[in-house]
Amino acid sequence: METLEELKQRIESTKDLQSVVKTMKALAAVRIRQFERAVESLGDYSETVEMALRVALRDRPHMTVGARPGPKDQLGAVVFGSDQGMCGQLNDQIVAHALDEMGRFSQVAHQNRMIMSLGERVRGRLEDADQPVDVALSAPGSVSGITPLVQDILMTIEAWHKERGLDQVFLFYSKHLSGASYRPHTMHLLPVDRTWLSKVREKQWPNRCLPMFTMDWDPLFSALIRQYLFVSLFRAFAESLASENASRLASMQGAERNIRDQMEALNMQYHQQRQMSITEELLDIVSGFEAMESG
Repeated sequence: METLEELKQRIESTKDLQSVVKTMKALAAVRIRQFERAVESLGDYSETVEMALRVALRDRPHMTVGARPGPKDQLGAVVFGSDQGMCGQLNDQIVAHALDEMGRFSQVAHQNRMIMSLGERVRGRLEDADQPVDVALSAPGSVSGITPLVQDILMTIEAWHKERGLDQVFLFYSKHLSGASYRPHTMHLLPVDRTWLSKVREKQWPNRCLPMFTMDWDPLFSALIRQYLFVSLFRAFAESLASENASRLASMQGAERNIRDQMEALNMQYHQQRQMSITEELLDIVSGFEAMESG
């Protein structure tokens, strides 16, 4: 049986742990909001890119993107995960989702998939599942770290295209829903969806002043598609990072409940032990007093 002093030390240690968990919980909540704002800020920019594409496509109704078929025996995928732990099943879920999706819509063998992983832990999960990883990058820790990594991904995808003729690229990331909830999500990044481009072109212009452009069409269209890819990748990063912190928030909420239960049990044990100690001392005093009287 533990002494009162030992129980007191355990209670103090548990209080310290409770304080750490509360801090991590608050930090996760703040980061979720930061990445949510990053996603929201993409809205206007994404709309501007779509409007520019609408202008560029207005006089080219039969324009297609990625019409040249690439090799059927390979595909590229970018899998977004985490570098840090304490985020529940996030990495396991996104890897299971990515492998299931690639197996469902493609018969490409594992060794013919060009895989890029974002986050050391998701890379480990992929390799544990016998899925080789060609490019492994660290996940950013803040919104400011997203843009450089998006540029790295775009350069890697361009290299895949030039060196291997790879035209089919998918994104697998966790999409944040609300609070501590999220779900795995798939985006077919390349080739750009021609149905989507047709819908963009057919949208009505918001006013009667139709804009014009003077630069050559091909470099303009290529630049706009690159901006579309940038927006898609940035959004995937922000959603994934928000989901990571949502999962961490859920883990911290669970830890907080466990610590609270442990604190209640320790306090109860401490009070019971203290009461027993007081009772024993009183019995000793009474016994001593009775012994003195009988003597």
